[in-house]
Amino acid sequence: MSARLKFALSYAGVIMLASTLLLAVVWVFLLRYVPEVTHVSVRSPGTFVPNQSDLVRAFTPPTAAALTFLLVFGLVGGWVLAGRMLAPLTRITHATRLAATGSLSHRIRLQGRQDEFRELADAFDAMLARLQAHVAEQQRFAANASHELRTPLAISQTMLDVAAHDPSPDTKQLIERLQAVNSRAINLTEALLLLSRAGQGSFSREPVDLSLAAEEATETLLPVAEQRGVTIETSGDIALAMGSPALLLQLTINLLHNAVVHNLPEHGTVWVTSSHDSERVSLTVENTGEKLSAEVAATFVEPFQRGSERIRTDHAGVGLGLAIVTSITEAHEGSLTLAPRAAGGICVTVQLPAAPAGTSSEKEGDGSPTRRHS
Repeated sequence: MSARLKFALSYAGVIMLASTLLLAVVWVFLLRYVPEVTHVSVRSPGTFVPNQSDLVRAFTPPTAAALTFLLVFGLVGGWVLAGRMLAPLTRITHATRLAATGSLSHRIRLQGRQDEFRELADAFDAMLARLQAHVAEQQRFAANASHELRTPLAISQTMLDVAAHDPSPDTKQLIERLQAVNSRAINLTEALLLLSRAGQGSFSREPVDLSLAAEEATETLLPVAEQRGVTIETSGDIALAMGSPALLLQLTINLLHNAVVHNLPEHGTVWVTSSHDSERVSLTVENTGEKLSAEVAATFVEPFQRGSERIRTDHAGVGLGLAIVTSITEAHEGSLTLAPRAAGGICVTVQLPAAPAGTSSEKEGDGSPTRRHS
């Protein structure tokens, strides 16, 4: 049976039950006190005094007719009322079927009071909006990834074609170029896999000190900073977050790598600071560089977005640094903020939920001094 028919039958059943209870009350509290044998007074021998059987015979036909009417009224009325009550479900079902065919632009936009159906429709509209944005982002990401992967493959094919038609190719130079192009393709593939892993959120959580992660990332990227003449300064307190040590280290490395690469040509500086409070821990990475607008800075979290003055080098990356940072941050239920610095460069802040109070750390002391790496 359909939900509408069930509602109609339930409505009719309630009416019949209430009518039956009313008749039972009439019988229990009225008819049972009427005697079966009545006595006619001598003074009025022609007066008719009904007994209990007379009342039952007189009461039964209209009662049966009334019950029949109430049954029909309950079924018809219940059917109509159920149809009006369930009308919003028809619109929700229609929207669901459209979404199942791939049309995510349709919205229910249910009007009326804020009842359960309105809440359901609004929640469904919000879900469709998120799905539409997610699908659009995935399509854009797939298109950008295909373009980025096609570039090194096309370069490799061109170099191989030139070498095939060159009677005296320089094998060593060709191998070096192919290795460089292949290395870029491998780095891009690994970045895509890391981005997918971070987005799934399938990792175990344990206490991670962001200040230690900053120190390790600094040691890892120190050769790159020295090559570019960039000074890295790390400071801050112990900042214990709950998460994956590998992913949070990768997050810190990506932030620091971007800050080093997107910097002044000479004598640039990167500041890495960790802090904490009762509920959140923060990791802030600032760098010197060209002046940026807030609109341009906001686009850096998009996959394959690069600074306008970025130059391809061995450490240029694949354009997924901050996209990976964003995905890791969201997987750890944190927030990422990008703000341009007035003097040039950008300030990136990652905030994550703090580890429970009393969690131990390998780092001693209440804070750590500023460390300068040149």
